Amino acid sequence: MTSPAPAHARISIIGAGPGGLTCARILQRRGIAVTVYDRDPGPGARNQGGTLDLHADNGQIALREAGLLDEFFRLARPEGQEMRQMDPAGTLTFHHVPEAGDLFKPEIDRGQLRNLLLDSLHPGTVHWGRALDRVGGPADGPRRLSFADGTTTETDLVIGADGASSRVRPAVSSAVPEYTGVSFLEAWFSDVENRHPDIAELVGSGSAGAADGDRGLFAQRNSGDHIRVYVIRRVPVDWLTMSGLTADDTDGIRALLLDEYAHWSPRMRQMITTNDGRYVDRPLFALPAPHTWEHNPTVTLLGDAAHLMPPLGVGVNLAMLDAGELALALANAATVDDAIRTYEKTMLPRSSEMAKALEGGAEHLLSADIPDF
Repeated sequence: MTSPAPAHARISIIGAGPGGLTCARILQRRGIAVTVYDRDPGPGARNQGGTLDLHADNGQIALREAGLLDEFFRLARPEGQEMRQMDPAGTLTFHHVPEAGDLFKPEIDRGQLRNLLLDSLHPGTVHWGRALDRVGGPADGPRRLSFADGTTTETDLVIGADGASSRVRPAVSSAVPEYTGVSFLEAWFSDVENRHPDIAELVGSGSAGAADGDRGLFAQRNSGDHIRVYVIRRVPVDWLTMSGLTADDTDGIRALLLDEYAHWSPRMRQMITTNDGRYVDRPLFALPAPHTWEHNPTVTLLGDAAHLMPPLGVGVNLAMLDAGELALALANAATVDDAIRTYEKTMLPRSSEMAKALEGGAEHLLSADIPDF
């Protein structure tokens, strides 16, 4: 099959996260039709998670190309760039306060960013409730997308923006994410100025972290008077089962954490014991570094689907940079095949270099020596 011109191609993005939506937005601004498929039944089906810092040298570049940078700055929290590091006793050991007008990496809630991108798309761009099962069809196209609901559709380009557990990735790569040995346990705090004033004061306007070499805490201020705390531990991936606990056993998990953090000060332990509601287990996975694949004229990947790394502040930024570069490559190329080659020529070396630099980086989250998280 001859590779079609992008303007006449059926382009399918799998995944309505920041990367997939950014790619769709820039394609539409360039007059190229695109369809996004997402497994969620609707845009409000689940909480989108905590806060993100979008950097001027990657994430913000993509938002500028999407025509959304000014709207982003209206929503973002520059004060969220404040960073505090403490020791297990609660003593402040490092404190960064952003200067007035500093917009290098302001924070924005994931949900706010997603809504900003969704609202910028043409109505009907995102097809909700379409969980991809597999990508079929010949390598040179057309590709057949098979969904969990039994439906299928043909497409000329599949863009895998579907994250760590990508269903698109197997079409180009046999790589699977591996457990890093480190896990997050997420705790939520609401109405913090009234209900959790000590934690609000401890965390400040941005983020606060502490670690002792074996375990850590990382807290982030979100909008709406919310704080999320990530309890960072080196544990087996099935630690809950091995401990005789379940995800719903909040009291049992809390007792376990109090024992593990017994030598930490009461001021610090309140971040793991006074949370509102249950804990959420989030084991950290990463793709082998570097992760590359043989060129395919009808399938490519971006974001975590392409280069899942430890959560050290680059994931969403790289996904959005990938998205912007892929969309521009499609807008400027004669064929879809040419566009994929142009995009991957830049993206794969960049992501490989970053993945190698961050390899084993989950362990750094437990280090007491690093200046921030």
